[in-house]
Amino acid sequence: MLPALWIFGYGSLIWRPAFPFTDRRAASIRGWARRFWQGSTDHRGVPGSPGRVVTLEAVPDARTFGAAYRVADERTVEVLMGLDHRERGGYERLRLPLTFADGEVAAGLVYVATAANPNWLGPAPLEAIAAQVASAQGPSGPNAEYVLRLAAALRELGAEDEHVFALERLVQGIASRPSALPGANA
Repeated sequence: MLPALWIFGYGSLIWRPAFPFTDRRAASIRGWARRFWQGSTDHRGVPGSPGRVVTLEAVPDARTFGAAYRVADERTVEVLMGLDHRERGGYERLRLPLTFADGEVAAGLVYVATAANPNWLGPAPLEAIAAQVASAQGPSGPNAEYVLRLAAALRELGAEDEHVFALERLVQGIASRPSALPGANA
């Protein structure tokens, strides 16, 4: 019998998996840090004005919290085809060990974008990332919504992520400025 397929979500998959699953559990991966370094030209931005979404960076002592989804064996091909399409903007699959809240460990499938893809934006000062996020919008909605929903989802899991929470504060600060309102400069 094959081992269970677990999909690890650390970005929008936490709050919107959009695929059938049989179990959802809080989980984490070690040795990786969540970063807003991937460009999105198909969901939270458009070509010429990309949004920023999360990927993972290898960092030896880091721990990234998220949600793991168990996929039924008979749905594996369907789910992977859907995720491959959803993550087509530069992500590749990795197999990494997941640790559940109870200490159990299982193999997990994780989508990670690297500098080798055409939508890679890479590191930037957090203030610059916030400005880009605050102005980007794509077919899936405003990029700022992605940041705010990710931060809320992490809080629901009881997870800490200073990179996400610091970016959330900056994006909220930009959104609260009168000049940030649509038509304010018209």
